[in-house]
Amino acid sequence: MLLSRRKIRIETERLTLRPPIHSDFRDWAALRSENADFLIPWEPAWSADHLTRKSFTNRVYWAQRSISNGNAMPLFLTRRQDDMLLGAITLDNIRRGPAQSGTLGYWIAAPFARQGYMRETIEAVVHHAFAQMDLSRIEAACLPDNVASRGVLEKAGFKYEGVAQSYLQINGRWRTHVLYASLRNDRRGRTMVGQA
Repeated sequence: MLLSRRKIRIETERLTLRPPIHSDFRDWAALRSENADFLIPWEPAWSADHLTRKSFTNRVYWAQRSISNGNAMPLFLTRRQDDMLLGAITLDNIRRGPAQSGTLGYWIAAPFARQGYMRETIEAVVHHAFAQMDLSRIEAACLPDNVASRGVLEKAGFKYEGVAQSYLQINGRWRTHVLYASLRNDRRGRTMVGQA
């Protein structure tokens, strides 16, 4: 099933996952700015206009087009109790046909890290991808020394699959990544934590 033009909204025990909207700009810009030191080491280099309203407006329009076209599902994580923005997750590079797969990317602000929010988010998005979108494989990659990201992927049921040399430009330079995947019908055993 392709993503439709309907609003994507995923509810978890503590979170609402939904596409970004224009009124999110101030919260998003403040969260990214306040957590820059925490986020920048793990992300592609921020453009000079990264935190501007114009850049955010383009992000919102990209999210709308991507969901409508069925090639990505960018979502913000908001805490249900107070609607506070905590981070974001994107199921991107959605491939149909024989592949039926997508790639997961995510971030969370430092004050909300290591509280189970991202695991809850990843599990909900993967379940949605398998049950509602008929995908068969969700991939994710992270830097080998990003212990927190590796841990959350493994706790969410992703299995270690290998290493990709010079996989992505992170903070301005090409970096090798470790690769993980979650399969809809996975018969592989548990990943050994700390592989690679």
